[in-house]
Amino acid sequence: MPGPYPGVVVRVHSESCLDTERDQANMESVRRMVSAGMKSLTGAGSDHDAWTRFIAPHDVVGIKVNCSGAPRICSAPEVVGAIVENLTAIGVPANQIYIYERFANQLQTVPYAKFVPPGVTIWAAEESRGTILGYDPHTYVECNFFGEEDTRSNLVRLVADKLTKIINVPNAKEHQAAGVTGCLKNIAYGDFSNVARSHQYEKTNTYSFIGTLASVEPVRSRVVLNIMDALRGVWHQGPFNRDPRFRFYPKQLLIGTDPVAIDHTELDLIEAKRKAEGAVSLWDRSRSHLGDNRDPNMNHFIREPGHIEYASRLGLGIYDSSKIHLREIEL
Repeated sequence: MPGPYPGVVVRVHSESCLDTERDQANMESVRRMVSAGMKSLTGAGSDHDAWTRFIAPHDVVGIKVNCSGAPRICSAPEVVGAIVENLTAIGVPANQIYIYERFANQLQTVPYAKFVPPGVTIWAAEESRGTILGYDPHTYVECNFFGEEDTRSNLVRLVADKLTKIINVPNAKEHQAAGVTGCLKNIAYGDFSNVARSHQYEKTNTYSFIGTLASVEPVRSRVVLNIMDALRGVWHQGPFNRDPRFRFYPKQLLIGTDPVAIDHTELDLIEAKRKAEGAVSLWDRSRSHLGDNRDPNMNHFIREPGHIEYASRLGLGIYDSSKIHLREIEL
């Protein structure tokens, strides 16, 4: 990260990709969106040439999904299925593909197995909450936030030991502490243990912690592609939202190698939705808006959307809007 296309974001929109009445994605439409976005990003004339810019048949490929809001809001199995189809089409064996997440109880609520061929591994770092065997004891970030007993966050063992490439598939979601959950947070908090401690209190440590984790090797060099699933989104109450009032349907994919540029684009998307709904800005830091988040003008934390710009200072991507090249595709 930020990869060979810093500052480039391809936004693909298709009105036909999602039936919002039934909350059901259209697999063929999603395939076309992935194909158009990948070819636009790379300038390649075919899907094969686009995908081989990033992945070779010998690679062991991890697809980092986000299932914290599952089964309603998650990395759609149709999007993941389209990615796996392209990987196998360029010669990656199914048994070298891993769909992974931290928590098994979330991952198991999404029917990924129905959308991928036999042999693809669906893997969780924590088969039961709190287990540590899925993490690498040798790769970690040590940080003491408030005098907590456990000050170490360890990298997922699969990333440390097995994967050679990672495709990051986050969702478009507001986050009560970080401002948004995007590429950076999915690859940071989704690849390390013991991260919830960074937002124990109203004033959090998410501003610097997200980018710090995302910049750790081997995470930084193995994440070669980001495909943000914005078919569905959440504009308030965060990843665990269960209130349909706060869901919306952008019907988009955001594709690129630069997680900062994509997250800035996502931030603008969710901020615009909040403005349209008359809700307070994600940038608001007033304590008068702390409280019961059933009200869209209230929140449990002081949000830190500035974590995206902070990550740019670590060299993870381009934040400056004037230097982000947004390519719009309508299907």
